[in-house]
Amino acid sequence: MSPSSPASPTAPLPTRTHEHGWTTESAHRTSDGIVRYVRCAGCGTRRIDLQATGSCPPVAQSTEIRQPISPG
Repeated sequence: MSPSSPASPTAPLPTRTHEHGWTTESAHRTSDGIVRYVRCAGCGTRRIDLQATGSCPPVAQSTEIRQPISPG
């Protein structure tokens, strides 16, 4: 396909990406360290991080969840 031809109707749409700005919604101490439930302030994506004991930065423990989490 040449650059000037239209996109195929079956081609996936491009996705928008940005650098997430994570904010902690809640945090809980566990025997493995601090579990943090974080959300991107820009797009609302959520993720769970674990900050092991010591001064290490948090590490993602889940994939990013782009849909709202329903309460209850």
